[in-house]
Amino acid sequence: MTHAPDAAWPAAAISQAEAPMTADTDRYMRAAAQAVARAALAELDAMTDTQEAGGAPAVLALAGGGHNGADTLLAAALLAGRGRSVTAALSTSRPLPMAVDEAVGAGVVIAADGPRAVRSFLANGGGLVLDGLTGIGASGALRPRAAALIAPLRAADERPEGRPFRVLAVDLPSGTGVDEGALPGPVLRADRTVTFTCLKGALCLPPACHEAGRVEVVDLGLPLPEGPELVSRPADAALAGALRVPGLADHKYTRGVVGLWAGSASYPGAALLAASGAGRAGAGMVRLCAPHRVADLVVASRPEVVPMAGRSQALVMGPGIDTADGPRAVEVRSVLDGLLAGTLVGTGAGGPPIVIDAGGLSLLAELMEQGRSCRPEHILTPHAGEAAALLTGLGRSWTREEVEAHGAQAAGLLQELTGATVVLKGEPTLIASAGVALTSVGAGPGWMATAGSGDVLSGILGALLAGAAVDWERRGGAPEPKEIVAVVAAGVRLHARAGALASGLGAGAGAPRGGDAAGPALGDDPGAPILALDIADAIPGAWAGLASARGQR
Repeated sequence: MTHAPDAAWPAAAISQAEAPMTADTDRYMRAAAQAVARAALAELDAMTDTQEAGGAPAVLALAGGGHNGADTLLAAALLAGRGRSVTAALSTSRPLPMAVDEAVGAGVVIAADGPRAVRSFLANGGGLVLDGLTGIGASGALRPRAAALIAPLRAADERPEGRPFRVLAVDLPSGTGVDEGALPGPVLRADRTVTFTCLKGALCLPPACHEAGRVEVVDLGLPLPEGPELVSRPADAALAGALRVPGLADHKYTRGVVGLWAGSASYPGAALLAASGAGRAGAGMVRLCAPHRVADLVVASRPEVVPMAGRSQALVMGPGIDTADGPRAVEVRSVLDGLLAGTLVGTGAGGPPIVIDAGGLSLLAELMEQGRSCRPEHILTPHAGEAAALLTGLGRSWTREEVEAHGAQAAGLLQELTGATVVLKGEPTLIASAGVALTSVGAGPGWMATAGSGDVLSGILGALLAGAAVDWERRGGAPEPKEIVAVVAAGVRLHARAGALASGLGAGAGAPRGGDAAGPALGDDPGAPILALDIADAIPGAWAGLASARGQR
């Protein structure tokens, strides 16, 4: 295979796979340059269409050493050959001579003073920037010469009227952590990235992926690495396969029953939101174990919810559980302890999948200190703050800011320490499970950052896991971690699509489409504010849309 728009491999593995093919030939370098030039021309045409007056936008090529800088200079030569005004600012004293000669021969101006050329570009109204300062062989923050080139451009980004240029990154935004998705230093935010053969970690892991804009994966005919993937970024067509459609012979019990331990005197609404998420996502029945006041609230709005315990194919524990509420916390802690220990009767052979969220995560840290452990069918759903608290409770001191800066590392460490499947919520959401590539799933628009949104997600996950567990029970044996991840990823995406629908953006917001694999492609439509219950109400439409993506490319 030579093309993978939905997966990333380690940079070292990519280089090793390509080396035998790229030695002693510039064929692939030229193919990469042609792809960059095509994308640049599309950007320039779009910029020209929106300009009120003036000539064609100028092009500023920022090029470093190695193949990535050469790709950029060769693309600059192609643009100059099409009559575009192109200036190149170099961050190295040793660029590839062949690329420099071709660029100069085509009319590209090689600036003697790079920073001055950047300032002149800005003073003359900007245009399009090609960012080819570093490639997948770089590590750490940009070197001083490269950092000096992007400094004026980054400063222009702070202007109230917006920056007067667009950025096309070559392979990845320079200075991003190639494999881990970190931001070790300053980065020039791209509007579009053209990468080659497959994704890179920086293009699908936060926070670096937020600097990449729209991502296009170009097939150069080079082989994919043979080793394990670093990150999977499944398209909606792949995620749709985890949705279970009931047959004519199904009934409420064979569609999957969700047992919900949610809500407290402090947060009664969480139970309603989680129950709504589970019911709307296809659960055959939702059983609620909650104080009378909470149960009355839920049944008044959702009369189909059964306010009593019973056999369930999946459990959701923790939404709205206030650990300061002594009796409620003790009750839920006791149940969770029995589930982890395998001593709670009436929960199915081997124990059901369990979604552990919010207050349940705090209780889990206490139980793990006392020797309890999790399995892949136990799904932890922390946001960054909860992940930091759980890591710290497990003996590793992390802050919320550190989790946000190193999401892939945090998710992986939580998985190792607990043995569970970890769903680190954010945009994108990261899913870590034993023996499975880290999975990155678009989590929807920023409007979904609202109180109770996570409770709806927990209900959705419970419903999809309950439906899958029916099939797992029939065949016998525990599910494989990759099967669990597939269901969980579909639940995250269903939640995202519902939020996008509710906010008026369309269910495809944030979805990888064709070669696009980075953040939300929302266009100029800002959407509208929503509440968590709006997300739950939009689930049926989102479910239908996601299901219809099955089999699409």
